[in-house]
Amino acid sequence: MLLYLTNYLAQFESGFAVFNYLTLRAIMGALTALVISFVIGPKMIAKLSVNQVGQPVRSNGPASHLPKAGTPTMGGALILTAIVVSTVLWADLENRFIWIVLFVTLAFGVIGYVDDYKKLILQDPAGLSAWKKLFWQSVVALIAAVLLYLMAVDETSTSLLIPYFKDLSVPLGKLQIIVTFFFIVGFSNAVNLTDGLDGLAIMPTVLVGGALGLFAYVTGNVNFSAYLDIPYVAGTGEILVFCAALGGAGLGFLWFNTYPAQVFMGDIGALALGAALGVVAVIVRQEIVLAIMGGVFVVETLSVIIQVVSFKLTGKRVFRMAPLHHHFELKGWAEPKVIVRFWIITVILVLVGLASLKIR
Repeated sequence: MLLYLTNYLAQFESGFAVFNYLTLRAIMGALTALVISFVIGPKMIAKLSVNQVGQPVRSNGPASHLPKAGTPTMGGALILTAIVVSTVLWADLENRFIWIVLFVTLAFGVIGYVDDYKKLILQDPAGLSAWKKLFWQSVVALIAAVLLYLMAVDETSTSLLIPYFKDLSVPLGKLQIIVTFFFIVGFSNAVNLTDGLDGLAIMPTVLVGGALGLFAYVTGNVNFSAYLDIPYVAGTGEILVFCAALGGAGLGFLWFNTYPAQVFMGDIGALALGAALGVVAVIVRQEIVLAIMGGVFVVETLSVIIQVVSFKLTGKRVFRMAPLHHHFELKGWAEPKVIVRFWIITVILVLVGLASLKIR
C-alpha cells in the first residue's frame, strides 16, 4: 500500500524512489511488525488474561508444566496481526504470490482460532475434531495448490528441485498439486506439534522463514538466479517482504513468549505459521530444502508418528513422551536447555539449507 504512495510522492521528491528497493521494504516490514507486536502485545495479553483465555496443561505431562496452567493463549492473533498489517503496508499488492500466501496464512489462522475458541472459551476439551480440522486444512491447501498450478508458466514451476545437484529436478506435472498440499498441511501440523515449550516453535519459524525469504529474493531476481544457477520464478522476490514481516512479528512475539512465557501462541498461531512456511517453500521451489531447514519440525512430527505406531503395534512406547521435546524433559533436561538446543540445531540446519545455493 505504501509503495503506491511513495511512487506518487517520488514524482515531487526523488528521494521517495528509494522505497522501490525490495530490500528496504523488507527491512521496513520487519521493523513495522516488530513495533506492532511491542505496542499491542501487552494490551492483548491483558485482555486474554481478563477473559480467562488460559492454557490447560496435560496432567500426565512433565510436572514442571503444571504452573503454566492458565497462561494466556491465542497469542498467535498478535503474530498474524503484525504480519498482515506489515505485509499490506510494504508489499506490492499487485503481486499474485503475496495474496496466496496471505490467504493460506489467514485461513489456517481461522481454523486454529475455531479450535482454540472451542477449547478455551466454550470449554470443549475436544476442540475442533481432528477430522474437521483436517478437512478444512485440506480445502484451503487444495485451493492454494490448484491456484499455484494454474499460475505455473513453465515446467520448472511444477518440478521438484533436488538441492545440491546441478540441474536435477523431478517433473511432477499435476502431481505438484499433491506436493503443495502435503507441504502446507504437513508443516502446519508439524509446527503445531512443536509448539509445546516457551519459545520452542517461534524461533525456528523465524529462522526458517528468514532463510526462505532469502531464497525468494534470489529466485525472483533474474541476475542472482542466473549467477547461482537456480530457477528464476518471476514475482517471487516480493515474498521477501512477507518473510521479513513474519520474522519481525515472530521476534516481537518471542519477547512475550520466551521462558517463562507470558503468553502462548495457540493453534491460531502455530497452524498459520506452519502453513505459511509450506506455501512459501512451494512458491520458491525449495520444498526439500524446507524439510532440511525445518528438521526440528519434521523430527518432532516423526516422534509422534513413531510413538503412536509403536504403541498400537507392540503396546510399548519408544519415547518417554511425545513429541520429542517432552522426552528430553522427562530425561531431566531443564526446559530452557531443550529450547536453546533445538534452536541451535535449527541454526545448523538452516545453514545447511542455505549452502544449497552454492553447492550444486
